[in-house]
Amino acid sequence: MKERIVALAKYYLTLLLIFVAEKPLFMLYQWVAGGAGQGDYGVKEWLQVVWHGLPVDRSTAGYITAFPLLLVLVGTWMGGRTMRKILRVYNLIIGIILAVIFLGDAVTYPFWGMKLDSSIFFYLQSPKDAFASAPWYMTLLGFAAAGVIGWLAYRVLEWSVNDNAFSACGRRVSASALLVLLLGLLFLEIRGGVSQSTMNVGKAYFSQDQYLNHSAVNPAFSLLSSMGKEKDFDQMFNFFDQETLDEQLQGLFPKGGLLTDTLLNTDRPNVLLIIMEGFGADFIEELGGEPGVAPNIARLSNEGIFFTNCYAGSFRTDRGTVCVLNGHQGLPTESIMKMPSKSSTLNSIPARLADAGYSTSFLYGGDINFTNMQSYLWSNGYQTIESDRDFTAAERATGAWGVTDSIVFRRLLSELKAMPTDAPWHKAFLTLSSHEPFEVPFDRFEDKILNSFAYTDHCLGQLVDSLKQLPLWDNLLLIAVPDHGFCYQPTNRHYPHAHHIPMLWIGGAVSHPIRVDRMISQSDLAATLLAQMGLPHDDFPFSRNVFADNYDYPCSFYSFKNGFAFADSTGITLYDNDAEDVFYNESSAQGLIPASQDSASAHRLARGKAILQSLYDDLGRR
Repeated sequence: MKERIVALAKYYLTLLLIFVAEKPLFMLYQWVAGGAGQGDYGVKEWLQVVWHGLPVDRSTAGYITAFPLLLVLVGTWMGGRTMRKILRVYNLIIGIILAVIFLGDAVTYPFWGMKLDSSIFFYLQSPKDAFASAPWYMTLLGFAAAGVIGWLAYRVLEWSVNDNAFSACGRRVSASALLVLLLGLLFLEIRGGVSQSTMNVGKAYFSQDQYLNHSAVNPAFSLLSSMGKEKDFDQMFNFFDQETLDEQLQGLFPKGGLLTDTLLNTDRPNVLLIIMEGFGADFIEELGGEPGVAPNIARLSNEGIFFTNCYAGSFRTDRGTVCVLNGHQGLPTESIMKMPSKSSTLNSIPARLADAGYSTSFLYGGDINFTNMQSYLWSNGYQTIESDRDFTAAERATGAWGVTDSIVFRRLLSELKAMPTDAPWHKAFLTLSSHEPFEVPFDRFEDKILNSFAYTDHCLGQLVDSLKQLPLWDNLLLIAVPDHGFCYQPTNRHYPHAHHIPMLWIGGAVSHPIRVDRMISQSDLAATLLAQMGLPHDDFPFSRNVFADNYDYPCSFYSFKNGFAFADSTGITLYDNDAEDVFYNESSAQGLIPASQDSASAHRLARGKAILQSLYDDLGRR
């Protein structure tokens, strides 16, 4: 049995060494090829790349080792000669595949600027076009190099497993039990541990420098993890021809325009953005929600700019965060945050502020690797990221999803007090306690759900009251907005009230308190904020400056699982893409009526379809 364990360990470690060695080779190739690799990188950066890439390398090595382990397990009962032959073929295939992936990743990176992913298969549908930019001799040289590297990888893998690993075993039951246990441990290695987040490319990200992050990512893992996610997006939801599409989009996302109201008394406030987990209008009494749950938001709404008719773009944190930070609309079938090659191409609030001289940081008490959040935040302009790993073990155990809100709010206050006064800063904080299982150290309501939201409101109120006592309040713009809504009332979670959310701007930087009742989308925050600061915002294609004089068609779009809603002053229409039919239609004048009896429903439906089509066309171009 010892020979089996040693052979499998050698096999796994051999793969790991191959992956580790690939990183400096990748960086060396980029240095020779020019481009990003020509940066001023020293030994420290090279070692950081190797170190931070190890979790993904270990997971990838685990995937590949799983099959040999199964072969050894089967060979324990059936004899090893056949299993050994199968492994030789497997090693040859793995060697060639790894060589092609590593080489393809290194060669394409100077042109693509991103890790190899499944989008390569779209190009390979036309090999002539795929290799058109490379001279024929370079293509042949590339294939020859892949063959040599693949053969070397095959020989190294073959060395790691000798025939003794498949020799007869007299203690089959105990040997099998041990191998099954090893398979379980290997599964944990593949998954990335027992935390809530599973392994993703974001676990290798550690820097604002995307080149270093990309260098740390295992290209085989990047390719395999993207398969099934990458689609021909611009061929999806093609409801209209281009001319009709342009007509339907007319006036929906106006650009330019003059400000109708100046909300801030400075164009360079310090910007604190608090993204409140699931804090929909169902918990805001002033918006028709449950009474007494959010008294602090109620009193603060009279002190700042309170948006009463705002709709969240999507239904999950990973999607809603993109709506907030990138000014993007929600997608019904995809999460852009989970696609680094796409999300890194979006404009964002933190990146725009960083360009304007702001320091940027993000604080979250949970697992920052969940839904690929870490890679998303690094690539969208955050210079510092804090998460549960920056708290003590005792603090991490205070909530089901990580550090309970009150502890993180206290950390936030402490960090704000230490912020520099000679340069502007932006800080974002994502709360987490108002999430199932709704266990919080607070006791105002017997209902766990109401109590958890009251807890977050309590923490927010305490923070604001403390900030008001500090000099930094004078130049502070605090924006509180949920990532998505919540369906507390017992109706369909796709219905309008479940996506209705508050948005509040307060702080000494706010020039005057107002109540904004016009209909807007969560994604409009980006253009609206940047316009008030005099910063460029017209390159956010799906975000609108709602205080521009050309914002003359207030409307909102949101998505849910393979469906969407479009609302304007005439009413709201919800459409199911699977059923290809309207399932909810509400007229402002007549209430709930069938779409066939609402003359404005067809217009709303066409506008919603046009937005959905344009979203996927845009995604396909990125």
